[in-house]
Amino acid sequence: MTGRESEPKPPHIRELTPRAILCGLAVAAILGASYPYVVLKLGFGPNVSVVAAFFGFLALGFVFKDYNRWENNMVQTAGTAGAQTAFMCVLLAAFDILKASKTVEFNLTLTPLQSFAWLTTAGLMGVLLAVPMRQHFIVDEKLPYPDGMAAGETLIVLDGRGSEGRRAAVTLASGAFASAGLMLMRDEGYLLKWFRDDAALGTTAMKRVGVGLNLSLLPFGTGMLVGLRITLSMLIGMALSWVIAPHLLPHYGLISPDLTRTKVLLWVMWPATGILVAGGLAALFLRWRLLVKTFRNLSPARTGGSDFPLSWVAIGVLITGAALVVVQKVSLGLEVWVTVTAIFLSLPLMLVGLRVLGETNWGPISTLSNMMQAVFGFLAPGNIPANMAASGTTGTIAAESEALIQDFKAGDMIGSTPRYLTIMQLLGTPVGAAAVSWMYPHLRDTYGVVGEGAKLSSPTSIRWAGFAEILSGGFSAMPPGALWALGIAAALGVALTFLEARWKAWLPSPTGIGIGMIVPASAVATMFLGGLTEWVWRRSHAASHQRYSVALASGLIAGEAITAVVVTLLIVLGIIKV
Repeated sequence: MTGRESEPKPPHIRELTPRAILCGLAVAAILGASYPYVVLKLGFGPNVSVVAAFFGFLALGFVFKDYNRWENNMVQTAGTAGAQTAFMCVLLAAFDILKASKTVEFNLTLTPLQSFAWLTTAGLMGVLLAVPMRQHFIVDEKLPYPDGMAAGETLIVLDGRGSEGRRAAVTLASGAFASAGLMLMRDEGYLLKWFRDDAALGTTAMKRVGVGLNLSLLPFGTGMLVGLRITLSMLIGMALSWVIAPHLLPHYGLISPDLTRTKVLLWVMWPATGILVAGGLAALFLRWRLLVKTFRNLSPARTGGSDFPLSWVAIGVLITGAALVVVQKVSLGLEVWVTVTAIFLSLPLMLVGLRVLGETNWGPISTLSNMMQAVFGFLAPGNIPANMAASGTTGTIAAESEALIQDFKAGDMIGSTPRYLTIMQLLGTPVGAAAVSWMYPHLRDTYGVVGEGAKLSSPTSIRWAGFAEILSGGFSAMPPGALWALGIAAALGVALTFLEARWKAWLPSPTGIGIGMIVPASAVATMFLGGLTEWVWRRSHAASHQRYSVALASGLIAGEAITAVVVTLLIVLGIIKV
């Protein structure tokens, strides 16, 4: 699914207007301040692109009669950038978890100003590095990027006119209300506990690691946009990690018998990372001609001035790279070679992450960051600050590059100017960095992020800190058999990628398998049901599918995502007590 076509942008429409800039910065601040609670609570962030589009509509549509979708795309882009920067609160929480650890010595503390400088420099670099990838991933390969599609559809519907616009609006609103209603009943206790929690299925081992069905319409809508082949591939990966591995790993002494999801995850993440990275790099190798074409098309003569110039990208990367070296030297005490190495290694991992996100709608930020932790476990054994800072660099670059590529997807659907979208992303990133740097200490002190009684104990942060503890003994601290599993999975990823070139319709996606191995099993199962539903609908009634499927799926994603952020704002403001 690639999204429906919208009407072209009229020539008289202005996109980057003063009111769009001001509203965009305001939305970036709101989402940057509220998103950390959601991320720390869930361990991941729901689709923020449609949330930003909705807030942009509130900021523009209710005030200005001549509001249009292209201005809202600018607002949505800045809001997405602010929230994606705020996602890195998981790293700040991992710092605090390590400080409280009794097995390693870690005394690094970042002030809000230091956090702001670090997240801003790395985030701006991530934006700039993603600019050249629009042509490759969106224009040439036409990857779906479902969150971007949902945001584009939301922009179209909120600005819709005529009978077609009304039908699409009703479809999207119906999905949104159903998704939001189910979330409120599930999370606020209006249904029985069995329905509030994931419905656990299978054996005792499977129940311990969370195999079940996620009663959420957000992953269901995501599965509709991703499609059956990818969701079926994810289901295969889920079966390997959460059905087969929990029985085999303790039996062969690869993990301890007292089974937990975290213990399984810390082992299966190695083969998952192997198949993701190797498969992604192999795909880029097979498409090297498209990559060359991408950079050739960045010249002003070919783009007509609509893209952010490559020369500006190069200058910006040099400036932000130098600034990041200084910030990490002054604030974290890291040697220059650590930062420079982390930046260079982040480039191929960013490309892999953008491909994974485009195919599965799941950004592997923490997985790629864990990969960087493993690399620095070998390059700088026992150096936990280097381990955490390098992985933080990768995570921040990945987060912002993923945000921009989603905005590019939405903009491609409605005909926005890519250069303006990049500018808004560059403006929104420091706003999000300031918001999370100010908000995180308040959330930490109010709700707690460390210990059994913590209300915001992010699973991602726990894994990030736990992985640093494991690697404090060097690369040899990898779990038994994990290195062999990584190598075998990497070879499988390369083989499947090469075979895809000829028999794509009949082979599972290595990207889907890899991401299915690390995403919660219940979310994968629900995504598969969404993909299956979309396939049956398309086969049985193509006309209604073409007219309503994207709008409905977008509504299912938007409803829960918007509700999560609105509820968070009410909690932060003290209107709702937790």
